[in-house]
Amino acid sequence: MSDFPEADDPFATDDEDERANAALFEHSERDDLTADIFGDTAPAKTPSAPAPLTSEAYTVLARKYRPRTFEDLIGQEAMVRTLSHAFATGRIAHAFMLTGVRGVGKTTTARLLARALNYESETVHGPSVDLTTFGVHCQAIIEGRHIDVLELDAASRTGVDAMRELLESVRYAPVEARYKVYVIDEVHMLSTGAFNALLKTLEEPPPHAKFIFATTEIRKVPVTILSRCQRFDLRRVEPETLAPHLEKICRLEGAQIEPDAIALIARAAEGSVRDSLSLLDQALVQGDEGQPVSGELVRDMLGLADRSATLNLFENIISGQIQDALPGFRTLYGYGADPSQIMGDMLEYCHACSVAKVLGAEATRLPKEAAERVTLLGAALSAGTLSRLWTLMLKAFEEVRRAPDPAAATEMALVRFCYVSDLPGPEALLKRLQNGEDLLAGGTPQGPTGGGGGVSAQYRGANSNAVVMMRPHMQAAPQIELNSFADVMALIEQKREIGLRVDVERYVRLVSFMPGAITFEPAPNMPADLVRKLSLRLKEWTGQRWLIATDGQGGAESIYERDKREADEARSAVLADPFMTQLMATFPGAKMTGFRKKPKPVDTTPEIPTSADETPDKDDD
Repeated sequence: MSDFPEADDPFATDDEDERANAALFEHSERDDLTADIFGDTAPAKTPSAPAPLTSEAYTVLARKYRPRTFEDLIGQEAMVRTLSHAFATGRIAHAFMLTGVRGVGKTTTARLLARALNYESETVHGPSVDLTTFGVHCQAIIEGRHIDVLELDAASRTGVDAMRELLESVRYAPVEARYKVYVIDEVHMLSTGAFNALLKTLEEPPPHAKFIFATTEIRKVPVTILSRCQRFDLRRVEPETLAPHLEKICRLEGAQIEPDAIALIARAAEGSVRDSLSLLDQALVQGDEGQPVSGELVRDMLGLADRSATLNLFENIISGQIQDALPGFRTLYGYGADPSQIMGDMLEYCHACSVAKVLGAEATRLPKEAAERVTLLGAALSAGTLSRLWTLMLKAFEEVRRAPDPAAATEMALVRFCYVSDLPGPEALLKRLQNGEDLLAGGTPQGPTGGGGGVSAQYRGANSNAVVMMRPHMQAAPQIELNSFADVMALIEQKREIGLRVDVERYVRLVSFMPGAITFEPAPNMPADLVRKLSLRLKEWTGQRWLIATDGQGGAESIYERDKREADEARSAVLADPFMTQLMATFPGAKMTGFRKKPKPVDTTPEIPTSADETPDKDDD
């Protein structure tokens, strides 16, 4: 324990202090040999049950486990590393701007910075980010009563008068500490006049003044303020980092909670540590005494739909089973699930299917059983289908949020998903057109089972002949043949790939060219993706695979180098002309900044037509 009891690390406990406090309460306030006020000897003490202790006000977990050192900040390793190097080298900025979403540690970091700037102990007499041992000023700064550390709320002091009062005190030296530190929270709430009043002082502050700003709306802060500060963007804390932190706090609190419940809280917090601790505080009182808090209780508390039920709903959408999808949604809605949250889960599953298709089940961030199910779904669907489904769900999510009746909007979105689940993609339709196949044969869905497939069937029966008659007779596009590297450059120019053309002209030193294969020596600083990009574009345009290889030497000049050499030679030829030599001698110090070839004269004289009647007669003589 330190000399400051209120500042002790909440992650550590001390049984000896607890026993000492208990002994203090049991100690009698009266001596047995002392006479009472009326002169009688006090009666002997008889053993009795200890009086109940008056409980202190409960401290929520978000405040109780607020980080006390930079090492306690989770998910902000990049910022801590930068600050540690800055303090170690003495390159400490005079103003810091901390930004990020709610609950990621902006205010906490500002207070830690104030302690680090004014840190002083028996062995350390300068700024330090090592706050494991309490310094002289640490306790007062934590309690907000240090005379040289002023913490202000810009939301309640937005005007220029409040800022003028603050700036008048900047010029005075600190009373006790090394620096006078001004912590301004929610700085984006300041008025335009207050920002303007702050500019000059923030640009050239006194050497003893430091400013620390915190905001969640960095775009509302004028760029003139941002340019005078060292900015740190605090990141959202990922669920993988947040869940172990919550488990550690539960162990310290002696609370029992299931891992699934911890995972739900970490997901619902959306990267905010404070939100996760507030939700954990609420979840710990949900279960019965002696029983662990289950995932079902936390799910009911959060109003989240059951994961297995929402996954069943997603599978029904993929298979087009509208008769199962609608009752499943209504069951979830009846249990109190938010329609927008259900749509959010659908988006998460669609994203998980796409990720599992590429990276495997481990990359989905879902529980093991759910990850295996979405992996099977992703293997059965094409990337194009998943992409179209994501677009539809994203649009439906916005519709549900804006709709006057979110439940009805969700049901209409489910009907839409089920009807388009089996529709062929544009590439499949184009292939059928090119092959002269029937567009409605073998790929048009009959409608979701139990849904309105009759209309589609009637349309297909009545109009199939018309569709065949109206089908354009498309021929396969002629294959492009490239017989030289010049043809490649002409094709790139034709396709208007300006960036690719510039990179090829500048960095490709051609070694050899064959139809379907290009070997070149890369020029210095060539983009890493140039080979892949050129190969993909040529395959897309010509319909055949191209082998693009690099060789370390033996390449000719690149087009850029050739053009530059020819321009230099032409420039030297112009400067060597006798007329230019005489001109440069006449005007000392003159420089030729550019030249161009003289265009050939164009004969603009109109040709006078001659008729047969105007033909001069030949002289018979």
